[in-house]
Amino acid sequence: MNLRGKVILLPPNRVWRNYDGGRTLDQLAGVSAPTDGPFPEDWIASTTRATNPGRETIVEGVSPVRLAGNLHNFATLLKSDPDYFLGAEHFARHGAQPHLLVKLLDPAIRLHLQVHPTAEFARRWLQSPSGKTEAYHIVSIRNEVSNPVIYLGFQQPPRRDQLRNWIENQDINALVGAMNRVPVRPGDTYIVPGGVPHALGEGIFLVEIQEPSDLVVRFEFERGGRVLPESARFMQRGLEFCLDVFDPTPWPQERVRLEAGCNPRRRRALGPDSWQDDLIGPERTPCFQVRQSCVRTRISKTEEACHISIVTAGNCSIHAGGETHRFGPCDKFFVPAGLGPLEIEPDPECTLLECYPPVA
Repeated sequence: MNLRGKVILLPPNRVWRNYDGGRTLDQLAGVSAPTDGPFPEDWIASTTRATNPGRETIVEGVSPVRLAGNLHNFATLLKSDPDYFLGAEHFARHGAQPHLLVKLLDPAIRLHLQVHPTAEFARRWLQSPSGKTEAYHIVSIRNEVSNPVIYLGFQQPPRRDQLRNWIENQDINALVGAMNRVPVRPGDTYIVPGGVPHALGEGIFLVEIQEPSDLVVRFEFERGGRVLPESARFMQRGLEFCLDVFDPTPWPQERVRLEAGCNPRRRRALGPDSWQDDLIGPERTPCFQVRQSCVRTRISKTEEACHISIVTAGNCSIHAGGETHRFGPCDKFFVPAGLGPLEIEPDPECTLLECYPPVA
């Protein structure tokens, strides 16, 4: 069967986490009684396995995908023709995987205070090719949340012994009080470099774009009535080791605005009344790129690299390889590097968030 020339459809791929959420994901899936529970994330076009202590025997995280009417394991599919799906240069550098992880996150509560290692730290000390620089693109806010925020960076980092004491004694007021509360609204994009402590606030539905790892230091041990086991706190290394993960530099509000906030920058016109913006380019991080296409008339668009596309507003039809697929809000698809022109027909308009792997 010829699998070339078509977009790859990405059905839901819900993953268990140690916080509650998922009601919005249920609503998007048409569940009759949507509710929050332990599956608040949808991992998109993923070849990364989730790390969930206590659930090691359950393989979750790697995506099922649909191509030419059949379901495939995404990792296996990419290995079958990596030059076409990922591009020859990407395959030569990163192997038969996208070197990217994208998720829909739907937390009902504030997430644990946490920090992720940089790629340099992960390579040197954790024998991992990836750290976990990540980015958030806000899609919507729950109606009951009046002041949506994310927590990002220590305004004045505590001394090492002070930070150790706060974590050991779970002085959450001190930890939260030292961090920036950053108001957010739909359409905002923020990048969170490895090493920067952070947490998502409650009720924020977003796309997370990140390096393909599940490395995390959770320095808050209980949220939503769940107490984290020791194995889920310090990457199996202990607190003293993990104190070296934290960025020791201050993140005042102005630095958050300039270095974490990502304002759209016009990349190119796509035709009458349609355009593409850069949200995160290679000057912000070498880990991934994020663009946004606003489509108001039918267009033909060709990109230089494979990418994940998510409809963040409106509806559209995609025409490729003799197939037509209709997409609504938060539907998503993978565009192979070798696909060629993609016809996008908005109804009556749509916005696509496009997530790209590192530049080869």
